[in-house]
Amino acid sequence: MTGNRPELRALTGMRGIAAWFVVLYHIRLSIAGLPPFWLAVFAKGYLAVDFFFLLSGFVLWLSWSDRLRADGIAAIPGFLWRRLARIWPLHGFMLACAVGLALVLAMVGKHNPGAYPFAELPLHVLLLQNWGFTDHLAWNDPSWSISTEWAAYLLFPLLAMRIDWRRMPIPLVLAAIVTLGVLLHFGMAGAATLGSEIWTFGLRRCLIEFAIGGAVCGLWQRWSKAPARPALIAVLLGTGAVGSIGLGIPETLGVPLGFAALLLALALTSDRSGNPLAGPVLHWLGEVSYATYLGHFLLFVVFKLALVRDAHAVPPALVVLYLCLVLASSFALYHWVERPAQTAMNRLAARRRAGSAAYASAVSSSSAS
Repeated sequence: MTGNRPELRALTGMRGIAAWFVVLYHIRLSIAGLPPFWLAVFAKGYLAVDFFFLLSGFVLWLSWSDRLRADGIAAIPGFLWRRLARIWPLHGFMLACAVGLALVLAMVGKHNPGAYPFAELPLHVLLLQNWGFTDHLAWNDPSWSISTEWAAYLLFPLLAMRIDWRRMPIPLVLAAIVTLGVLLHFGMAGAATLGSEIWTFGLRRCLIEFAIGGAVCGLWQRWSKAPARPALIAVLLGTGAVGSIGLGIPETLGVPLGFAALLLALALTSDRSGNPLAGPVLHWLGEVSYATYLGHFLLFVVFKLALVRDAHAVPPALVVLYLCLVLASSFALYHWVERPAQTAMNRLAARRRAGSAAYASAVSSSSAS
């Protein structure tokens, strides 16, 4: 969380778990001898991204909605700059690594123009790659969701300044969440799963789930003082909605609404003593989860090129080695790229604000004299 808002540690821990589910999703078909049960479990790892979208809407609503309503349009540039400082430096670094890899492959005659299309680089630099301009994922595949998150950030101030979920009747907030879930379902008509045709459905998937996350935060703000009963209800509703998929409820409807209920339950129980999701290990995994998410895909590409003979049958020992490398690279990327760059960008903005204030004060003093 930012500002004076408390950190809900269980949500941070859950973010770490979700990032590792994405890792396992991307490598599942390469693991030699993976039992069918675990193959089926890891095959649903793409749903962790839906949790990310909901959580992002929740956190930003908690951190920024009051500020944007209080300061209005004047707060928007600062908000967008801080969000850009949060997501772009690591994205830019991984994109540069992908370009380096593509150049090396080109030099040895193995360039794959479908995976590394140089003509589309400007879209990736500007975080526009998943706004409907292409029909495939490229360069660093997981960055598609960062592109859609950027779209959500651009729209968020308009939503926050228009709506205050805490002032709406609770039945109306619940109805809005359900309506948004139904809207997403019909907006993905023809998609078998939430992970289908990301280049077509990914943007609407992010925007709607992001909005749901904000509404869930509004409910948490009302119920956080007496969380026991709402948390129990949320757990039951979330488990029931997700579990109902096996009974024929479409994933595009059941999962977003189920995750919304489970997110509310996690938030309501986050501060409970002994909550395993709030422990130091999971909390640290959550802190470095963005580095895990953006870094693991290219690392696996390089790992297979360097050490694997059969990319579809990676021995368990090498899988363990790769997972250890993901953990180490997450630490390195977080501490040596992500955080320093974010701090530098935010300091630059602070210096510019201080300079503008000093200039305005000087002009005012000159006019008065």
